[in-house]
Order: sequence, then structure tokens, then C-alpha cells
Amino acid sequence: MALNGIIDLGSNTVRLVVYDIKERLLDKKIAPHERNRLFKSIVNEKKTAGLSAYVEDGAFSRAGIDAAIKVLEKHLATAHNVGCSTVHIFATAVIRNCSNSKDAARRISKAIDTPIDVISATDEAHLGFVGASCDRVIENGTLVDIGGGSTELTTVRDEADSHNISLPQGSVSSYAQYVKFILPNPEECAAIVQEFRRHLASTDLNCYCSKRLYGIGGSVRAIDKLYAETFSHDSVPARLEPYQIDALKNLLLDQPSTFAHAATRAIPERLHSVVPGMVIVRELMAELGAKSLTICKHGVREGYLLERVLQV
Repeated sequence: MALNGIIDLGSNTVRLVVYDIKERLLDKKIAPHERNRLFKSIVNEKKTAGLSAYVEDGAFSRAGIDAAIKVLEKHLATAHNVGCSTVHIFATAVIRNCSNSKDAARRISKAIDTPIDVISATDEAHLGFVGASCDRVIENGTLVDIGGGSTELTTVRDEADSHNISLPQGSVSSYAQYVKFILPNPEECAAIVQEFRRHLASTDLNCYCSKRLYGIGGSVRAIDKLYAETFSHDSVPARLEPYQIDALKNLLLDQPSTFAHAATRAIPERLHSVVPGMVIVRELMAELGAKSLTICKHGVREGYLLERVLQV
């Protein structure tokens, strides 16, 4: 049994996933949409670190570096305790977008004696597609990844990705910039939308317009879980339509206490960021003319494993 650990150093959470690699299958010809057969996750451990809160005047602070080191040391200890042969760490927007990105990554890497791979926005979007399509065929549509500090968009045509871009606004950064308490009020939601529209206005959206969106990452999964909890579904929906997200937004406006209790039950660790993510998703669906958002099980971590580690 070959165990590989992947640590995703994100803006809100730092997640360790340990994969059992099916070595006997590595030399076989496996279709892209069946590459999930190559691995099985046996450890999935998330720590909410809120690293985006440590960005001060565009730089990642010393306190943020210390916080990252602390959480990574715990994840590395877990990975080694379960017998990982290798552990790879990649960082996304929280480190990538800082003015001291290289220095922060170097300091963290030196302290934990493990390299930190700061992946580009384009690579993050591409790896998200690789992961999302490892258990399904995505022929045409637009892939959406709403992270803590950025939102990635990827055009998918004929089962290939292109036009990978990153918008510098995510669920956690929106919360930090515009929300005073836990749940945003209507004015704060409007401010988040206005800022997101500003980013969209500077982007040619024609190639991203599609009736089908595919969502990866914790933000879209959180919205999905919240919808299931709020409206008493027996299982989490495989996809969401605009009216369902509107129903959540209307509940927040009309019955904020009911909304808050449902969110506390379903996604307590994302209570502060679920509404900003929800607002961004709904705005994207409107701007891109999307009729549905399919929730994908896999994403950037699996893409990183397949393309950067296993190289298949």
C-alpha cells in the first residue's frame, strides 16, 4: 500500500488528504473520467485557520506565517503517523496574492522542512478541472471554484479545459472586507455583489457563458449541504438551480434566525463564509446564463495528485 499525503494551504482552511494509491493500476490505460479508480482517500482532515485574516496591507504577516507553520506541523505529524511515503503541500491565493509571497513560502517551508508549491491561478483552475473530471465526463460547460480568496473560472469544451482565469475575490475575502458581524445584511450582500461585478466587468465573459456550471471546492459544497439541511432533503442534491439558491437567500432575509440555525447544524465551520459564497455563485449564474450548478466531488487536490504527483 502506497500512501501519499496532499496538503492544501488555503485562505480559510488547511486540509490534509491521505490517498491510498492503487499501484497495480498505474501502468494500465485508464480513461480520464475513470482516474478516480487510481486512488482512495483514507484520511481527510480539515483545520480552519482563517489565514486570509493575516494579510495586512497586502503582505502575509509574521503571525500568519506562525499560524500556517503550526497547522502544517500538525498535518505533517498526522501524515507521517499513518505511514505516508510522501507529503506534498501546495498553496493557493492566500500566499500567491501576497506582496511577500516568495518570502512567506520560504519561511514556512524552512520551518517545517517541507517544500511549499505556490501554484499559479491558471494552474489552480486547470488542476481543478483535472480533479473534477476524474470521475465523470465533462463535455461542455464552465467550471467554477469559489475559494476563500479567489474565484476560478474554466471553460470546458469537448472534454478539454481552456481560458483558465482567477478573479481576486472569494468567500472569505468578501466576508473580511464587507461583513461586520457573522451573517451579512442586505446592504453588505449588495456590496459583495457590486465588487464582484466590478471584477466581472474587466473580464470577457463570452467564453464562460453556459447553461451548465460545474462547481468544485468547499464553498459550493457548503451551499449544497445548507440547502439540504434547510429544506429537509433526505440527501444532498447533485446539482442546484437558481431558484434553490434564491430560496436560501430569501430565507436569510425573511427568517435570519432559521437560516442561522440551519447553517450552524449543516456547516458550522463555514457559517461566516457561506453567504458570501452563495452571493457570488448566484451572480455568476445570472451573468453566465446558467440554469444549473452540478456539484463535483473532486477538485484541485485530486488534480494535483494525478498530474503533479502521479503524473498520469
